[in-house]
Amino acid sequence: MKKLYSNKLVIFSLVLPGVLLFLFAILAPICLSVYYGFTDYSGMGSFNFVGWENYKTLIHDKAFWMSMRNSLFLAIGFICIQHPLAMITAAILDKLGGKGEGFFRCVYFIPNVISVAVIAYLWKFIYNPDFGLLNNIIKAFGGKGDINWFSADNAIWSVLIVLIWHGFGWGMLIYYTGIKNIDPVLYEAAAIDGADQKTTFLKITLPLMKPVIQVNVTMAVISALKQMETVYLLTNGGPGNRTQFAANYLYQQAFKAFKYGYGNAIGVVFIIICLITTVVLNKIFEDRDSRPVKAGRRHA
Repeated sequence: MKKLYSNKLVIFSLVLPGVLLFLFAILAPICLSVYYGFTDYSGMGSFNFVGWENYKTLIHDKAFWMSMRNSLFLAIGFICIQHPLAMITAAILDKLGGKGEGFFRCVYFIPNVISVAVIAYLWKFIYNPDFGLLNNIIKAFGGKGDINWFSADNAIWSVLIVLIWHGFGWGMLIYYTGIKNIDPVLYEAAAIDGADQKTTFLKITLPLMKPVIQVNVTMAVISALKQMETVYLLTNGGPGNRTQFAANYLYQQAFKAFKYGYGNAIGVVFIIICLITTVVLNKIFEDRDSRPVKAGRRHA
């Protein structure tokens, strides 16, 4: 077997399918997007090379910057609301044990296995100003219950609640798996030393979950940036671009407004932002102990 895997022809045949898949499924579309981003292509017929005009237009496009602001709000919501709650829930489930642990784990993950279309229309009924569940609950407690949840002032918050709720189970399951992989001997030693659950969580669970938190937070931020399906089905960016997100705006410009060149320019900027975000998050979570020591630096 060792001789087989040292054969260059075998190595080439094993690597080739992955390389071809990367070239044709990832690299080629990115290169085409960069090329079309410099044109006025409408998606049909001929087109002209317009240079940086699409990018100049993008700089002054208020709808695009609104979509980026909304993506930032969603990313903050994921990091500051969804993930702390998901981690605490995962820690509680780990301590719960028995049949209850498996039951609640499935319950929290159910929204992630339901179709996005079903989720969107379910929340449309919940938010309905005439007969929606939310307004009926408000009426039951003595309120008027006539709130328009998709008005200009409320729409973005209504959408953010849906998106944070929908992704909660996935984040919780990743944290749950990470907690399960922590050596139980560490918890036993902490218990012998008299540490309570709060101290155990802060001193053992949280530090050892750093790699899992890094992956989860990075995925959450990228998910916030590329959010489209749920927003498209709930509001399609309305009213007045108040709930617009970058991916949904790209789709509208490229395939509804027939500004395919402009849509590709948005896509290029979108890819650059995602790459920069990933690098920044990796730097934030970089283990300081693993950083190389600068020349001339002395230790006591």
